[in-house]
Amino acid sequence: MKIGSSLPQKVINEVWHEQTILRLLQLVELPLLDVLLDGRGSASHPKSVDSDPDLLFTSNYLDREILKAFSDSQADDWLSAAVDCLEFLPDQTVVDVSRNLPTCPEETEKCKRLLYDTVVKYYNQNREPLLRNHFFDIHTGITEFLVNGKLEQALEAIQLSLKLLDSRSREELRRLLCFMAVAAVPTEFRLQKDIENRMAVKRAFTKAIVCHKSLAKGKVDLLVLFLLDNQKDVFKIPGVLHKLVSDKLAYILHGRDPDLDTGYTFCQRLSSQECSSTVQKTTKDELWTLLRTIHENPKLSTKEKKRLLGQFYKSHPDVFIQYFGDCASTVYT
Repeated sequence: MKIGSSLPQKVINEVWHEQTILRLLQLVELPLLDVLLDGRGSASHPKSVDSDPDLLFTSNYLDREILKAFSDSQADDWLSAAVDCLEFLPDQTVVDVSRNLPTCPEETEKCKRLLYDTVVKYYNQNREPLLRNHFFDIHTGITEFLVNGKLEQALEAIQLSLKLLDSRSREELRRLLCFMAVAAVPTEFRLQKDIENRMAVKRAFTKAIVCHKSLAKGKVDLLVLFLLDNQKDVFKIPGVLHKLVSDKLAYILHGRDPDLDTGYTFCQRLSSQECSSTVQKTTKDELWTLLRTIHENPKLSTKEKKRLLGQFYKSHPDVFIQYFGDCASTVYT
């Protein structure tokens, strides 16, 4: 890449993605990296009506605009947050809400009930959770931080994992958490008679946020409530990540090796052929070491040594013959 006064956006995006993963690996122990290396936001991105002139005057678009105008006219944070969530709901649902909204100002509670029930119904459908299940190991690590009272580490790990989400899912989650936070206020519109608002929104939207059969319910609840309580902070960029990205971009701009200069070496992605070759070589080396250990072990009796060598020959004849050469057939008989 030619070094100039600025870098291509693609390079900048790759550095952000790479350094986010690097910092996450420093915080959370993960058994596999494939999920992170592949997780570059493969979710589909529906076309925005604002970008398509042919859609500007459809009834669906007008219904959405009517809802926005209604929300703005009410000067009510609860209503604004609820209407913001509707942008991610299907057109027909939005049309139904728009045409069933009470028109009288004194019917605000009826409006809120309609909006809340609509959002809850949508997010209780059988759909992939907003915190993708292929990030399960990350979520497990975060819940361990929470269980052990390591709240700073938990917050940073969440911030990093949300940075890896595709932009649409990230924005959808941000709006949903914002609505949950407003609706959870005890003095706000009562969502259910028998439980407080905070528990009501947790119960209503947990499945939409995180849903994995291997994650205990208690830990799921802990994670969702932490997201709810910190909904403004979880979407911020950690200071450590800012520095990692700034340093690496500066090194790239000056034509220096960022991994060498910063002291970090990022994992190198191998092709399937390279991976297979590495596995075969490593396996062969370990088998060779095992065979040498059996052959040269002075503590083994002659009978026991022949028995073990015979078993090895049956399982790995190629390695055995390479090791002993022409006398292979006489070693274990």
